[in-house]
Amino acid sequence: MIKAAGLDEVTDANFADVVLKADLPVLVEFTADWCGPCRQLAPVLSALAAENGDRIKVVQIDTDTNPETMIAYGVLSAPTLILFRGGEPVKSMVGARPKRRLRKELEDVL
Repeated sequence: MIKAAGLDEVTDANFADVVLKADLPVLVEFTADWCGPCRQLAPVLSALAAENGDRIKVVQIDTDTNPETMIAYGVLSAPTLILFRGGEPVKSMVGARPKRRLRKELEDVL
């Protein structure tokens, strides 16, 4: 998996504890080693997490090794970003994007 600096990795086993029970909104990136756009998105997510860690938690999950969560949320491609608030998915975005666009899409959280 393309690990973005400063981001926690979640798995099928700890997804509920880390994401669904979190106090803050959580942005989950569904990623994979073979995914080129995921590599482009990694520094964007790292910067977002570093700049907004008090308002949002950003984590990654590898779709190849954690298929249950991917299937449960209907993820069909990588990267897919899903924003969870109060344990519920509230927004889904597919594909890499520049930081400015991602900040705008998440402005209600940030």
